[in-house]
Amino acid sequence: MKIQTKTTILFTIITAGVFLVLSITIYYFSDNFAHNDFYKRLELRARISTKFRFEKDHVSTEAFAEIQRQYLERLIDEKAFVVQVDTTGKPIKDSPKNLPLSYLKNIFDAKGGTVYYRDKNRHYAGLFYPDETGDFLVIKSATNPYVSELMMHLRSILIITFIVSVIFIYAVGRYFANKTFQPFRLITNRVKDISEVNLHLRLENQEGTDEVAELIKTFNNMLDRLETAFETQNNFISNASHELRTPLTAIVAEADYALSKERTPEAYQQSLNNIILQAEKLQHLTKGLLSLAHTGFDGKKQTWEVVHIEQLLVDIKESMGSWMGNNRIKVVFSDILERGNDHVIQGNYDLLKIAIGNIVLNACKYSSGDVTIDLAIESERAEITIIDRGIGIPETEIKHIYDPFFRASNTGGYEGYGIGMPLSNNIIRLHKGRIEIDSKVNIGSKVKVVLPLATT
Repeated sequence: MKIQTKTTILFTIITAGVFLVLSITIYYFSDNFAHNDFYKRLELRARISTKFRFEKDHVSTEAFAEIQRQYLERLIDEKAFVVQVDTTGKPIKDSPKNLPLSYLKNIFDAKGGTVYYRDKNRHYAGLFYPDETGDFLVIKSATNPYVSELMMHLRSILIITFIVSVIFIYAVGRYFANKTFQPFRLITNRVKDISEVNLHLRLENQEGTDEVAELIKTFNNMLDRLETAFETQNNFISNASHELRTPLTAIVAEADYALSKERTPEAYQQSLNNIILQAEKLQHLTKGLLSLAHTGFDGKKQTWEVVHIEQLLVDIKESMGSWMGNNRIKVVFSDILERGNDHVIQGNYDLLKIAIGNIVLNACKYSSGDVTIDLAIESERAEITIIDRGIGIPETEIKHIYDPFFRASNTGGYEGYGIGMPLSNNIIRLHKGRIEIDSKVNIGSKVKVVLPLATT
């Protein structure tokens, strides 16, 4: 069942339930009011009849005539009963038919209060009256066909109104549910038209901040990410094929050259050296691609341990210094060591060394001056900033720095494959961190690595 249908049915049931409760309440109170009013009229007649029966000698004939004229209008099928009872409330003579003894006993126990009784459409009002000649029960009864007809008519009106209201409510609910869910149907139909061959299509944005507008915005953002991912994948395959083909082509060409005719030992040695050089490039490129692929996982297969940040940076300086020169790389701990704190993060030591080492290597490669590694602790995170004064990165190209095989336009004279920064970014993301880049051409770059500290 569709949500639209469920919503309509639920709305109808709830509203119909409210109408049903209101109808029952109206009928109940109307019925009570009508019968109570009739009981009051019976009570008045019972009291007047009592006075007329037992106090007639004490009131003038003219007064009783006036009372009869004003109040004693007969009701339909009106009857009067006078029952003499003993001191226990039992009738001395036969009691009126159709009246239970319990009702007579209730009148006797009321001692002057009015007691009502109803048998189908006949109503009774009874009073207790003590007299010099004995104790009496005065009972007036009458039928009330008008009230019965009125309540029957009211009941019919309420039932018909309820049925018509339910039908009307369902129709209105169906209409508004259809209008409410129409944007979702349009979104569904539009999304069905989008596939991997037309990821450039987007949902039409709507103004406002309602749920539909938020859903459309979320879908469009997701499509942006999917389109970027597909383009990145296509570019990755194209660039990887090109980068792998280049050294392979050089190796094949060099081998063909060496085998094309008889050559001197020196020529063969030169060809083998060229082949080894291209093979090493191919090995380095393949290793980088494998590392990049492995860091694309969720990190569950990685070995996590406590990593001491200060020691990690010192190790990176020593390993890089073996071919870059120890004097070029400077590690600054600001006031961290002075405070005597040992800061650790939870992660993989080897991966973190590769990630930060790649950034330090780029800083050394693209600058001729010193490279500074600055460690600062802010709140519950470690900030490692690598600073160089090299060629920098054009501002418009920084957003592509994490794309595999992307190289800045001003790095043509430097050796590289465009794998280091994507690899570093994947590793840092595995460790719940991020990389921030601030770079200006011919001034230098600041690459900040932010990692969360381990909780103790």
